[in-house]
Amino acid sequence: MLASVLETSSFGEIEIPCRQEPDLFFAEAPADVEAAKAICQDCPVREQCLAEALERREPWGVWGGELLVSGKVVERKRPRGRPRKNAEPVAA
Repeated sequence: MLASVLETSSFGEIEIPCRQEPDLFFAEAPADVEAAKAICQDCPVREQCLAEALERREPWGVWGGELLVSGKVVERKRPRGRPRKNAEPVAA
């Protein structure tokens, strides 16, 4: 269903932000993922986008302002590589 929404060329006056830079929504860099999530905040089809992506169990990408990995919402994208041995504690 969502794919048909995004592929439809006419929404009248509705502008869908992900059409401008679709590659950003499948970025590897955590900063790019956060930028894509921010772009989604004012999207008029945000809720529908997320609901349908979860229904389809999208394997990865930013959908409806959330990052999906293996069909599930995750908070943040981990950077590539191994975690540091002496990781500094994160303040809550």
